[in-house]
Amino acid sequence: MTDKASAVKARFEAEGISIAAWAKANGFSTKTVYRVLDGDLKCKHGEAHRVAVALGLKKEPARLRFRTGAAA
Repeated sequence: MTDKASAVKARFEAEGISIAAWAKANGFSTKTVYRVLDGDLKCKHGEAHRVAVALGLKKEPARLRFRTGAAA
């Protein structure tokens, strides 16, 4: 994810947007956004995953469907 993260950081810089401002505007923890961009988090679930998806570093996963009732 480092090449993609570098591209995202460059895009922020080119557009004059701070990472902290983007994080706040999108309801994310600034610390989590920096950790995602620095490659410190695996981004498999939770806020880190949502940040990675919002930044375009990961694709939105297909939604799992759970069936109610007894298993067959």
